[in-house]
Amino acid sequence: MSRTVSPRLLAACAGTALTIGLLAAPAAQAVPGTGVTAPAVLPGTYLNATATDGCTATGTPGWATTAAPVLRARTTAPAARFKAWDATGAKILDTTAEAAADGTVQTALTGLADGPGYTWQVWPEYRPGSGKPTATCRFGVDTAAPTALAVHSDDFPAQGGGKYAGQKGVFTFSAVDTGSGVACFRYVLNGDLGVSNTLCAPGEGTVQARPDGTAEITLKPGTWGSNSLRVEAVDGAGQVTQSLDYSFYAPWNPNPPKALGDVDNDGVPDILLPDSHGNLLVIGGDSAGTAPTTTVPAELAPGGGTWADLQLFHKGWSGGGAPADTVYAHAAGGSLLYQYVNQGALPLGVRSPALVDHATACTDTARKPVACPPGMSEDFSDVRQLVALGSTDPARPQGITLLDVEQGDLWLQNDPSRFGKSTRLTSTALWNGYDLIAPGPDAQGNLALWSREQATGTLRAHAVPKLADGSYDFSGLADPANGTVLGSFPVAAYPTLGSSGDLDGDGQNDLYAVTPDRHLLTYRGTAAPRDRGPLA
Repeated sequence: MSRTVSPRLLAACAGTALTIGLLAAPAAQAVPGTGVTAPAVLPGTYLNATATDGCTATGTPGWATTAAPVLRARTTAPAARFKAWDATGAKILDTTAEAAADGTVQTALTGLADGPGYTWQVWPEYRPGSGKPTATCRFGVDTAAPTALAVHSDDFPAQGGGKYAGQKGVFTFSAVDTGSGVACFRYVLNGDLGVSNTLCAPGEGTVQARPDGTAEITLKPGTWGSNSLRVEAVDGAGQVTQSLDYSFYAPWNPNPPKALGDVDNDGVPDILLPDSHGNLLVIGGDSAGTAPTTTVPAELAPGGGTWADLQLFHKGWSGGGAPADTVYAHAAGGSLLYQYVNQGALPLGVRSPALVDHATACTDTARKPVACPPGMSEDFSDVRQLVALGSTDPARPQGITLLDVEQGDLWLQNDPSRFGKSTRLTSTALWNGYDLIAPGPDAQGNLALWSREQATGTLRAHAVPKLADGSYDFSGLADPANGTVLGSFPVAAYPTLGSSGDLDGDGQNDLYAVTPDRHLLTYRGTAAPRDRGPLA
């Protein structure tokens, strides 16, 4: 018999069926993107000795330095599936790894042969077969550092001969690496190679290798005698060879070049600056960076301890046949002036310096006391600025003339090592508050003085022309405010400002500066600054 079912009962039954169906159906989950992030090869991969993540989908892949690298990623799924292939396309891994509490998943490869072309991918596994894979990651394996490291130089042969100390020579480096290839060479002359986290970063002491595993550098040994060039090769995977010491002998030059501003006897003006430890850096004017040709230890400074608190100046030499500048050192407010007669054998300070007696102006040629010039002290404690102007003696074009500021006036000291007399150039007491810079003579023998007004940073040039009779006209120094403005160099931005002459060989004398963060800037004249990099 038929029975009529009420609509209310049908609705209740339908609701019950729906509830049972929901309880019985598997839970559905959304797949948010790939569900995998940060794929990486551990302990890391390297390209040109720089760390990469081991998942370079495009471009040149990095290199692992182990035959058993770990593949790692992070996932939002409970597990992830890893697959890997070798260079032939053969599958070498297909495994699933459960995710840790922080979402990390990883697995290891083993027994990989050296070579390029390994690829891998990761899938998130919300359920078997679900999720999208990562992009194809690629890497190579190189487990051996370069071999056959060698150094050769025709200019400075290992067996002796060749060029003189102070002359430039070419050195050729070579090494072999059949895996990631030779990326660069690191080198240092007469020193130790430091530890670096950026092995092949461009800079002083690093040269990039050519595709054939060779490179060339040009060095200028500043010290005559035995020298040692320490070299190591770095491959693309960041692996470093044992260092190789290339020893050679650079003989003393019997006819050394002479150039005003040259301290290390190579015929090129030098910049003298302290490093952060109080050592004195002798930096070649024609070098590309800030690596010194010579470093004079801090303990050899006059009084011992540091070169950092001294006024250092040089331009010209004393004594017969001296091949490089005599160097002077003076502590601000100190009563003594120290003189290093340079015979081209650095470092300074190996022999005790001579003490220059400021009171030579108060003696005659027999060193007998005479009346001191008015306004001049008997020692150097009142000297506020000191520079080596260049020779004002026509008979000694490479001699020394010092210019200083005492009680606001300019004084000329004619070669103090030869008991020359002092000459007062001004009597207006206007020169306090100025930094003095002596650029040296020009091609016609004219001198100049540059001054920086400390309050404003204004740099001015004051001409000291050479006259027909060989003497010099100092009338342009009467008032420091009357010079030709060259530019603005505020003390806060350029705490150190100086000149060692023509640094780049273009015929004009050049300015240099040190910034507050200790970068060395050199100029073409007083324009076009070039950052040579940080000082040590």
